[in-house]
Amino acid sequence: MSIRATNQADVIPLRPLPAAVPARPREPLWRDLVGEVLRRERQAQGRTLKDVAEAARISMPYLSEVERGLKEASSEVLAAAAQALGLSLADVLALAGERLISLTAARSRPGSMGAAGGRRSVNSSGPMGGVLLAA
Repeated sequence: MSIRATNQADVIPLRPLPAAVPARPREPLWRDLVGEVLRRERQAQGRTLKDVAEAARISMPYLSEVERGLKEASSEVLAAAAQALGLSLADVLALAGERLISLTAARSRPGSMGAAGGRRSVNSSGPMGGVLLAA
């Protein structure tokens, strides 16, 4: 028997494969929610990553990774990014918390695909006094 023939042998599983369990959507991660809030607020203000990163004194690539949920930012970095956007850290965390609640509620509704409803935005006139529903 050749080596080639050996490598083409059938594999017999030792245990039967489990029945396919419908995949549950993954729990939203806090870093994703916070990043989404930062990006949404930056874009609502019409500002660039470069502008906000310079104002926050953090690198533009790092801010981009935070916005995309790829990096778990420290509270100092989040506070700096929030301040650069004219928000408080409490504003950012409250908006992320609201988003988490809406996603959790959407997941628990029968027939829901996990999509959340209206998005919220904070205007720059004041902390939490300017929470608005956006389209």
